Amino acid sequence: MQTKPFRIGTRGSPLALAQAHETLDRLVAAHGMASEMFEIVVLSTMGDRITDRSLSEIGGKGLFTQELEDLLITEGLDFAVHSSKDMPTKLPTGLFLSAYLPREDIRDAFIGRTAKKLLDLPKNAVVGSSSLRRQALIRRLRPDIEVITYRGLVDTRLRKLAEGQVDATLLAFAGLKRLGKETVPTEIMDPDAFPPAPAQGAICIESRIGDDRVNRLLEPINHVRTHETVTCERAFLAALDGSCRTPIAGYALSDGDTLRFSGMVLTPDGTMHHRISAEGKARDALELGRKAGEDIRIIAGTDFFSSWT
Repeated sequence: MQTKPFRIGTRGSPLALAQAHETLDRLVAAHGMASEMFEIVVLSTMGDRITDRSLSEIGGKGLFTQELEDLLITEGLDFAVHSSKDMPTKLPTGLFLSAYLPREDIRDAFIGRTAKKLLDLPKNAVVGSSSLRRQALIRRLRPDIEVITYRGLVDTRLRKLAEGQVDATLLAFAGLKRLGKETVPTEIMDPDAFPPAPAQGAICIESRIGDDRVNRLLEPINHVRTHETVTCERAFLAALDGSCRTPIAGYALSDGDTLRFSGMVLTPDGTMHHRISAEGKARDALELGRKAGEDIRIIAGTDFFSSWT
């Protein structure tokens, strides 16, 4: 019988805490346990501490997860809650993504100060974004726009926008909704024209391989369709060796037993891009995403990918 609280690891941002509490609430509901049987353990990560440089400059993905994973490996945590799009495609030995919560909206949200839509921004407007994918997509649609690196918590970015430091910014709509800020966007981006990051909008739970006690606890809250779509998207990313250093977009949609995947790779300046679509059985999600990644690598060619280095 469990006598000590299960320790849930998380970052300390308002969004990360909202995701950890959603996980806790779902576990309480699934098992009929008292909320006191769970303890939220807040850790600061390198990605939280360094906010004056882009993620690609300081190491890419893993900057928001390493401290949590280190404590998870040493059994200082029972499991950790993450934004799935922050997760590297290669996890530390002994850890795996054991569960996904039901996915929120996959789309990007545009928040404009001088125009309500990206395409309506004045010539030479300034848009702030920390994402190389968003930067490349903005440059593809509006090459006249100046894009600057723009990091910080959601409220920090919105404050900078209100102060006039930029004309607009983009954030994940899912995160805004989880923070109760769903009315903030001035435009919700069409995922066909402005495709999201792989795994955007999904909360994942990381635990130890072979820890049957914890993994049995998590099993009832795993959302199968989210697990399938994100598995496909992460396999696409892995096939391209994707990180925060590379402009890659992609999303899978579930339709019963079928998955439909759409992916895109871009040069950082947005001047060149390649798309791919694929369809297959949901049970083959891993293979579907992997093959899409391998195929688009062949279609784009070696010279295209050399622009990323």
